[in-house]
Amino acid sequence: MNKFISFLLTILFISTVISAQGFKVKAAGTQTFNFEDQSGRNQASFFSATPLEDITGTGSAISGTVSFDVANFAKTLKGKISVKVSSINTGIELRNHHLQSANWLNAANYPEASFEIVSVSDVKQTADNKLEFKVKGNYSMHGVTKEVVANADATYLDENDQTKKRAPGDLLGVRAKFNINLSEYDVDNALVGNKVAEKIELSINMVGSNK
Repeated sequence: MNKFISFLLTILFISTVISAQGFKVKAAGTQTFNFEDQSGRNQASFFSATPLEDITGTGSAISGTVSFDVANFAKTLKGKISVKVSSINTGIELRNHHLQSANWLNAANYPEASFEIVSVSDVKQTADNKLEFKVKGNYSMHGVTKEVVANADATYLDENDQTKKRAPGDLLGVRAKFNINLSEYDVDNALVGNKVAEKIELSINMVGSNK
């Protein structure tokens, strides 16, 4: 009986450790990070192939917050990140104008694209302060919201002399990538004479502060 109880306690302990995946850093409890960056270093981007050239667009007007319990990231992560459509730059002014027009992203009526976190899975701790994971979220663009799954990683940096050069407080670096189909968002995939691929790769690279 004692061996059986010991076995059950061991299983319970292992299950608790696995389910409570988080960062091993100085901070404790729930932390909230703000990703608005007036310098424009935080960026969201898209990539598409056309018959004549690859097209990349980058938006730097990012806002939003995420929060989580440091010791239990997977179970507590929540938040929403947005990017202003008007900030997206493809490197060609005419193409930028077309992208923001009513036929494409319609920046006048739908000024932001956003990703709202639903849940986290497949968490892998690659360092005390770094996690790789999949994040399910509701992605909204052009007046349409669809559920997507992104591959992501997050790095927690305790405040130090180096991080203070970027921003005060602890920092959280986040990278994420996922694909969407333009037709599901009612977007015409013709862009200044070039046919854009139906599948678009979206990614984000940003750093937020908890102060």
